[in-house]
Amino acid sequence: MTMESSLDFKSLQEKVQSALVSTTRLANQIAAEDLSFQRTSNPDVAEDLDDASSRLLALTSSLLQSAIRGTDVAAPSLDDADDVDVHWSRIVDVLDHLLEKADTCLDEYTGAIKRKAAPPEQPVVPAKKSRYALDQSIRRANVLKPQNAFEIKPNNHDASPWKPSLTVKPHAKIPLDESIAAFHDEAQSTQYKHPYETEILSLEYPDAVFQQKEPIPYLPVESTTATYVDTFEGVLAMLEELKGAKEIAIDTEHHDFRTYTGLLSLMQISTREKDWIVDTLQPWRHKLEILNQVFADPSIVKVLHGAYMDIIWLQRDCGLYIVGLFDTFEAACALQYPGRSLAYLLKRFVDFDADKKYQLADWRIRPLPEEMFYYARSDTHYLLYIYDNLRNELLSSSHSNTSGHDLMRQVLDKSKETSLRRHETYVYDAGTGQGPFGWFNMLVRQSSGKFSKEQFSVFRAIHQWRDELARKEDESPLFIMNNATVFDIARRLPPDPKALHSLLDSGSFLAKREVSNLSEIITKAIVQGANGPSVAEVLRGNAPATLGIGEVARVVLPQLRERAKDAVDAKDIMSHSSQLWGDIPMSTRWDSQGQTSLPKQIKFELPWAQFIQSAKLAESVNRESDGEIPTSNNAVVEQVTSEDANHEDSEFTLKTGLKRKAPEPESSSESDAESEPGAETKGQTGSKSKTESSAGDEEISVPEEDDTDDEMGDEIGDEMGDEGEDEIEIENERKDKKARKAEKKAAKLARRNAERKERRDRKKAEKLAKKKAKTGSAAPKEEDDDESDEPFDYSKAKSVLKKEKAVPIHTGAGRKARFNPYALTAEGPKPARRMHGEKTGKSGTFQR
Repeated sequence: MTMESSLDFKSLQEKVQSALVSTTRLANQIAAEDLSFQRTSNPDVAEDLDDASSRLLALTSSLLQSAIRGTDVAAPSLDDADDVDVHWSRIVDVLDHLLEKADTCLDEYTGAIKRKAAPPEQPVVPAKKSRYALDQSIRRANVLKPQNAFEIKPNNHDASPWKPSLTVKPHAKIPLDESIAAFHDEAQSTQYKHPYETEILSLEYPDAVFQQKEPIPYLPVESTTATYVDTFEGVLAMLEELKGAKEIAIDTEHHDFRTYTGLLSLMQISTREKDWIVDTLQPWRHKLEILNQVFADPSIVKVLHGAYMDIIWLQRDCGLYIVGLFDTFEAACALQYPGRSLAYLLKRFVDFDADKKYQLADWRIRPLPEEMFYYARSDTHYLLYIYDNLRNELLSSSHSNTSGHDLMRQVLDKSKETSLRRHETYVYDAGTGQGPFGWFNMLVRQSSGKFSKEQFSVFRAIHQWRDELARKEDESPLFIMNNATVFDIARRLPPDPKALHSLLDSGSFLAKREVSNLSEIITKAIVQGANGPSVAEVLRGNAPATLGIGEVARVVLPQLRERAKDAVDAKDIMSHSSQLWGDIPMSTRWDSQGQTSLPKQIKFELPWAQFIQSAKLAESVNRESDGEIPTSNNAVVEQVTSEDANHEDSEFTLKTGLKRKAPEPESSSESDAESEPGAETKGQTGSKSKTESSAGDEEISVPEEDDTDDEMGDEIGDEMGDEGEDEIEIENERKDKKARKAEKKAAKLARRNAERKERRDRKKAEKLAKKKAKTGSAAPKEEDDDESDEPFDYSKAKSVLKKEKAVPIHTGAGRKARFNPYALTAEGPKPARRMHGEKTGKSGTFQR
């Protein structure tokens, strides 16, 4: 593209922008997904695409080379499209430098800054460093591995149980040979006992621990010095001074990024008068076990904060064991402080702000920077003063505690448990992924249940390869490859080493070196994964569904196995009947196992009192013909045959033939009179209907709404009287009583029917007289009194939606006109405004 020198910047910008817009529109005319189809279907298109790709790569490379002229930035060489992904970080560096340069040129062009003008002199304000910011050179130092110079080098491939490295055992109650014995843990794996287990369990703390005293002030840091110990002679000199102390403070610094098992890098020890910083990365570090003369002395209190991991590191790397531990973290927990960290305790008792960013520092750096040396010293310099305050507060809280709970004993017991921790060798299990370095926990935390079988196989293969390489190189697995990269590779399944190289992090130096071998492992894992297990199968295999919570608790806590003997069986406390429903079945479908043992008479409860009473009433009327049926206080008896037991469930419906009338007041005229014959007929033919229903139909007689309360009271009272007697002894009396009750009810029913008929005839006569007086016409034909209740035939019913307009019958009397609120009257207010109503045929439902 050529341009004239007279063009200003604005016109140049518009020209470039229009060219970019047209190019973008042209490129968007075909989707990226269709390129492969066009390439395979048309060889000319494939050739044109290759030419365009080569030309664009050449232009991009030339632009990158032009952008780095006069700078120290190196531009990558782009041979194909994959190189863009491989060298993307270097391309970004070039672009960033180019944009910064363009920004400076634009500022010079617009006059925001003067070219080559010296900036005005202003006071330099030092930037306030973040409290948690740590320089990369301190956090990830590039130093030689100190473990390579150790006299006893770590063995990362040893899968045998870890055995304590003690050669002598000071302050022993049991000899060393007897105290280091093998045993089997809960997982039935072989382990070695803690050498000082007997001494710690039988420990009696000094009396000074249980005495409240004024806290001994700490010496100012400026008036004291800390001794750096990096020779064995210095260790011996320090040991002699430590033997005369009653309390000592201990802390450690650890490094685990450039080593597989971890390195105890520094140890700080303080007394009331002096501080020591011990270099634990010396080749003779195993000789530090001589400090057990003080560390295992029960008469000297060892104060540590959060010693949970310090105990492991000391015995693993230096063969040191602590007897007489006082953990200030446990004291803070017992006193329920809002904060439990050492920084909180320093601020609370000393008003000292600890710079905790150095917890992430690389403590292998030698010589130690001044700020790291000061931080290490401050961890133990004030710790004994903090111990004095915590001891007094624990003792005062224990004395004032009305429940008699001794907080000091609680802290000391927790401290003993911490000092009994043992280091163990964890074996990598590639099959199940269990263990602290296994893939199972990482898979569960990352929630990668969507892996396919091939992806899951690649994930396990990469994880195993990373662990093997980390053991070989004595590096941490995270240094070889971080977890995010492991999951990314497993999801993408790179097909070749070049694609795999583009997925690796910039700091994965060893992984990039082994990219070819890793690519072969991935290819083999993809093939094996097609027939391998899925993520769900592995998760179910590690956590079987048949293992309940109680069984898991017994495995984790073996002491529960003995208590299981006294446990009550669930069958002994499970009720076979519901307190709410009694013996009613819990399902509408009979179990197949119980069909053969079903009795012929089944009692079940119904929650509707009226149905129960009506059913009893219908049964009592036909008691003589139906025979004896036992009753209970809340049960209705129903005959069930063996043939009915095999029938499938069906909907429960009232049989046709009986229409239930809604109760109406006596003031109703015609409707009440018409409903009475049906009721009379039903009362007279009740015996017949009952006999027919008992023959096989499942009917429930609907009670008459006109029954009086007195009749119900008599019936319920008689029933309650019958139920309170024994069936066997008074069987004959119960038959007589039922017969008398049936006669009584029959008489009442006849009397009631007679009263109804008389009332009905009277109402009909009055009605006919009124009609004769009004119309003068002949009396209408008598309605049939014996009208039977027939079910309503909906097929012959008139339509409700298309109701025919009723033809008005004009009588001699004039009909009063309807009130029209919209009509204009001579007198009165203004009529209501007619609103726009719905149009007929669109929204109207009914037509008048």
